[in-house]
Amino acid sequence: MTINAAYYQLLYQLFELYDDREAANMADWVIEYITGQRRIERILYKDLPLNNSQQLQLETFTQQLLQHKPVQYVLQEAWFAGMKFFVKEGVLIPRPETDELVELVASKSQISNLKSQILDIGTGSGCIPIALKKRLPASTILSIDISEAALAIAQKNATDLQTDIALQQLDFLDETNWQLLGTFDIIVSNPPYIKQSEDASMSKHVTDYEPSLALFVADNNALIFYEKIAAFGKTHLNPNGQIFVEINEALGKETVAMFQQHGYNTLLKKDLQGKDRMIQAWLINN
Repeated sequence: MTINAAYYQLLYQLFELYDDREAANMADWVIEYITGQRRIERILYKDLPLNNSQQLQLETFTQQLLQHKPVQYVLQEAWFAGMKFFVKEGVLIPRPETDELVELVASKSQISNLKSQILDIGTGSGCIPIALKKRLPASTILSIDISEAALAIAQKNATDLQTDIALQQLDFLDETNWQLLGTFDIIVSNPPYIKQSEDASMSKHVTDYEPSLALFVADNNALIFYEKIAAFGKTHLNPNGQIFVEINEALGKETVAMFQQHGYNTLLKKDLQGKDRMIQAWLINN
């Protein structure tokens, strides 16, 4: 089988699960991963064959993809902020909306204080702190997560991408752990924010594979992480410090109101799709 034929065979199978554009992007990514051949090279050299090893790898990947396993987990890589991150089940797959959060934090920090002390809450793959460190090399960044497995992946990415960040295992919801943390100029987080009841409307490749601990919160306490972050900030933000969080698009007004009740000024910001996605907050009397 030629590489080109393998691409179209995979593409037609993916059409059963994904829309045309997403299927094409996935097929391109998989074939390039296996063969090293980009789309333009497949067009120019249509008759290049798959070797036996490549054929077996394609069959394995195809079986996994047809079981709704995300392509990022299949290939164990995801692109974020122009960098390739190692990912596998146990950490969220980095998303473009979170890249927008990084850009927001970096732009504000460059204006105010290049040597910021930054706390990242719920690091996952490490995409936020690593991207921020690349943008703000003079900053000092501490990233925390409750998951030991996630921290191991974040450490691998920090090492692979030659980024100096500190990592610490810690349950942030347990307020007795806050004494283990210092004070910060910036607190940033993409915490769990999807209501448990919303899982019925989500894709199987998310609900069946991505860690529920990093995705879902109880319907009756959907803002729990933001409540804790707001309370933490009162005693752990340096003067003129700021909080930046990614939020549930359906709970923008409620999240803003909660921060305001805790004594914060807030800005609610939309993502590139026009959805309420980020909040920037700072204490009124800080």
